[in-house]
Amino acid sequence: MRFSHFALIALAPLAACSTVRDVVRGPEMAPVGYPSSLMPRDQAIMAVNAERASQPASANSLWRSGARAFFIDQRAARVGDILTVQIDIDDSAKTSNSSNATRTTDMSGGVTHLLGLESSLGKILPGGFTPATALETSSTSTNAGAGSINRSEKISLTIAAVVTTVLPNGNLVIQGTQEVRTNAELRQLTVAGIVRPEDISSANTVKHTQIAEARISYGGRGDISLAQRTPAGVALVQKFSPF
Repeated sequence: MRFSHFALIALAPLAACSTVRDVVRGPEMAPVGYPSSLMPRDQAIMAVNAERASQPASANSLWRSGARAFFIDQRAARVGDILTVQIDIDDSAKTSNSSNATRTTDMSGGVTHLLGLESSLGKILPGGFTPATALETSSTSTNAGAGSINRSEKISLTIAAVVTTVLPNGNLVIQGTQEVRTNAELRQLTVAGIVRPEDISSANTVKHTQIAEARISYGGRGDISLAQRTPAGVALVQKFSPF
């Protein structure tokens, strides 16, 4: 226990603030960029036009002026509109690599003639000196490496997202969060990214593969997640321990 405390005190200055935060709180997703951060975390609330909402139906018509129905496109297009994101991830990756490298170097040199002084060099240099083999080196290096990846992920979820920004070219920046709590465990699903209006279906849905700069997070917090997580002190010691 003492070693853990001393290790944390000695190694804490070596870690950057972001690294410590990632170890303690887990990895954080990068902000959506286009190319810079455009997505506000706090949603803007649009005021309802009370006068327009209270307008009665026009004469000889069943619809109010400005009503978003009948022949009007019902797909999300403005800030505050809602669309449904269908997340269906079924990815797998398998990679295996190996490498071998060998290098051998030999070099030799001698002094056969040096202004007639080659026979006198033995008196100056250590015993056993031979001018014909004055210099000789040899080196050999070998490198071998191997690695493999076998990964499989499957997620099938549906979430409603809100349009937070309309870009100058008409693309929509969306963001949605869904939380489900069961007893003392909370599950959170977050999706954010950039969508083209053309990719939104007539049912006002879009697939996750059609979202640019997509940020999808599915996780939770609570008693179960806490029991499965490595304690922060142990994680810091394991990350920065030189042994």
